[in-house]
Amino acid sequence: MGTPSSNLNVVILAAGKGTRMYSKQPKVLHDIGGMSMLARVIHTAQSLQPQSISVVIGHGKEAVKANIDTAVTWIEQTEQLGTGHAVKTALPFLSHSGRTLVLYGDVPLIDTPTLQDLLHTAGDEVGLLTDVLDNPTGYGRIIREHGQVVAIVEEKDANAAQKAIHETNTGIFVLPNHKLPEWLGALQSNNAQGEYYLTDVIALAQRDSVAVHPLQVRASWLAAGVNNKVQLAELERILQREQAQALLKAGITLRDPARFDLRGTLQHGQDVVIDVNVVLEGDVVLGDDVQIGANCVIKNAHIGSGTVIQPNCHLENCTIGEAAQIGPFARLRPNACIGNEVHIGNFVEVKNSTLGTGSKANHLTYLGDASIGEHTNIGAGTITCNYDGVNKYKTIIGDEVRIGSGNMLVAPVEIGHKATTGAGSTISKNCPAGELTLARARQTTIKGWVRPEKPKTA
Repeated sequence: MGTPSSNLNVVILAAGKGTRMYSKQPKVLHDIGGMSMLARVIHTAQSLQPQSISVVIGHGKEAVKANIDTAVTWIEQTEQLGTGHAVKTALPFLSHSGRTLVLYGDVPLIDTPTLQDLLHTAGDEVGLLTDVLDNPTGYGRIIREHGQVVAIVEEKDANAAQKAIHETNTGIFVLPNHKLPEWLGALQSNNAQGEYYLTDVIALAQRDSVAVHPLQVRASWLAAGVNNKVQLAELERILQREQAQALLKAGITLRDPARFDLRGTLQHGQDVVIDVNVVLEGDVVLGDDVQIGANCVIKNAHIGSGTVIQPNCHLENCTIGEAAQIGPFARLRPNACIGNEVHIGNFVEVKNSTLGTGSKANHLTYLGDASIGEHTNIGAGTITCNYDGVNKYKTIIGDEVRIGSGNMLVAPVEIGHKATTGAGSTISKNCPAGELTLARARQTTIKGWVRPEKPKTA
């Protein structure tokens, strides 16, 4: 085995339509674990710190490019004439020396350790990731002579003896760049598919006395491709299982690992407890001793130590301090900033607002575009009336304020420290600090009023 080259190019094949997905969306854009299959493969490729990453696209190319925010080289394959042809279209963008790693946009769970092992195994020669399957139907077979890989035969071109072989090709290769122009130029399409197979470079390597170094993948799912929604769902469950096992080993308590989804990244402290049917999306940070109740959806949130999220809460793009109590059935929308020891109760919605230490909004309340001080209590049924149909306005509430139940706070409005507002008030003017403010219509009873009734039917 030669010494590995420092130059590494990565080519990701992502031009296919994915007919069996029965979707308007290009196959490689279907999500797994909260990101598109292609984005996941690109992320893994980046971990290898290659010189370049090229993505070969075709069907739905504009949608594919719009979905990826990573700097890659886009290469259009105007005709889908096989894997060999796809890599050939990338040839002008590859360095003359070094190596090329060929990956696939619909093989989403390939991981960094596997690829590092393959690169090490290949050296400056040819590396081939293989698998051994109980049922190899549909896969290219690995042909060996005296233990050495000499060719790959596709299913449709294989004879009965070759079809009995259980060692299969995953399609993931490491190839020496200085041989690629010659090998790709020599590919022929005289096969059952009428395509240019990249697998034919194995026989060409044998012809040129370039050693082929196979590496068997440690688990079949790492190199499994997705052709339909069934396979995508199977890989999603495998990914979630693996992530759950990793979190358990890291000390998180998952009440049921089979009923937990991580669709992003999670940073966590010690003694975190997560109940069933919790979905974490985007970037989530959980401090020590955080508890999350059943059926919560949490996206891009930072939750401080000792905070309890009761069941059935929906949190998105928000920050929660330490020792807070949230829910049940609470919704924190973008830019909700919840301080330490704050209570947000059932059916309370907070958006673009801050609540200072120890403040409470325990029942049936909407707080939008509000700044609320420390140790303030917001009564049940309070609404900050922040929107006039065109513009948003701010409500400012001081420290130790008591807002009565059923208040309408018509922004822009400011309520001073230690002020109190009476229940049922519509507050449209500033309230002075330390005073009681009432804003109610006088209660009147109309004597002799006759309530209309529907006529009685016989």
